Amino acid sequence: MSSVKPSIPKGTRDFSPTVLAKRNYLKDQLIDAFERYGFQPIETPSFERSETLLGKYGDEGDRLIFKILNSGDKVKNADLEALHKGELSKFSNSLSQKALRYDLTVPFARYVAQYQNDIVFPFRRYQIQTVWRADRPQHGRFQEFLQCDADVVGERSLWQEVEGVLLSDRVFSKLKLKGVQVHLNHRKILAGIAQCIGAESQLINFTVALDKLSKIGKEGVIKELQSKGFSPESIERLQAFLSLEGDFETQISTVARALEGIEIAQEGIEELKFIYDQLKRQSLKTVSLKFDVTLARGLNYYTGLILEVTPPDGVKMGSIGGGGRYDKLTDLFGLKNTSGFGISFGFDRIYLVLEELNLFPATLDHKTQLMFLNFGDDSASFCFDQLIKLRDQELSCELYPKPAKLKKQLNYANQRSIPYVVIMGSEEMQKEVFVLKNMVTGSETEYPLAQMQKIIEELN
Repeated sequence: MSSVKPSIPKGTRDFSPTVLAKRNYLKDQLIDAFERYGFQPIETPSFERSETLLGKYGDEGDRLIFKILNSGDKVKNADLEALHKGELSKFSNSLSQKALRYDLTVPFARYVAQYQNDIVFPFRRYQIQTVWRADRPQHGRFQEFLQCDADVVGERSLWQEVEGVLLSDRVFSKLKLKGVQVHLNHRKILAGIAQCIGAESQLINFTVALDKLSKIGKEGVIKELQSKGFSPESIERLQAFLSLEGDFETQISTVARALEGIEIAQEGIEELKFIYDQLKRQSLKTVSLKFDVTLARGLNYYTGLILEVTPPDGVKMGSIGGGGRYDKLTDLFGLKNTSGFGISFGFDRIYLVLEELNLFPATLDHKTQLMFLNFGDDSASFCFDQLIKLRDQELSCELYPKPAKLKKQLNYANQRSIPYVVIMGSEEMQKEVFVLKNMVTGSETEYPLAQMQKIIEELN
């Protein structure tokens, strides 16, 4: 058998113990915030039936879904006629009936519809699991990554939107990540703008193009709209909305005047004003609010408030969170009139921001608190008895596995950032003492063996 060069696919990563310690810290902070807000955990399978996912994210989203090849004899059912006709999408679908989940929201909607008789509405759930997207890998964008979602489904109350922003504020306050902005808009306002510029029938194309503004710029958006058949008059009317100035209240007032008489837009403006007014009363600790009329969030299932979270100025990173109101998502699975609101935290991007700004606690990787040096079988056997007693007291300890040279054992402890080692050779055993070495200062102190548990507990 030939050897294989060790490597992993692009867009994926291995995680070292040090990295995992930081990731677990971040995950713990999110879980704590979710549970303080009354959300309950669920998990769904890593893959779903293709029909569950396809058609829920728009054409561009569908292209990024990883499909799973049918196994065994099922491959024989491939539509070869579609292949010969050049109908590649149809051919591809005949090879696959399952796909890796693209996000957590659509599987959650499926879950709610499937178990509607078993859950209590309004249902508050959080979910932290891996998702997959066949996107081009780049900084902060992976093909396999962790999503962290919190949703409330079964009640259409604007207080859920208020709580979503407050939840973000709590998370980023706990992480000491200052300067985070929460951008707010409303799909009804976007529908009103589309109506105002005479492009009501092209709402989806309009929002998909607008959603790319931060990536391709104003000129790029205009070119895309032109390619989709938008008239010069429509694009000209749109220009005014792309150049808004002033604070939140000034901008939304300007938009309200520009869309006067368009009922759907006024509904969205009133809802957005309510959310903003309630948040102003809460004195947000860390995040700041920004009205962004160009925010579209290209996912087709949003119907109300939409939000996007961006990192502090100066950090080169895309959005680190987002969410919104969806009124009809569960309709796709036969459950009518079940509105929901959800917010998603971009775990991997938040991690990168915290790393760049050096905001992780310095002691996260110090898992092993104490290591016993190994001076042979007699010493190891005696130390092992002590080690078990300390573990029973919830202390993290280990024994060096073999009687190597002292320098090698101490180097190992240093490389692992273990703060203390116990030296207990034949001489110490005979005297019924142990030597505790502080690996940070280098100091060594002798103590009676009977006091080991008490002394080590005090140090930790």
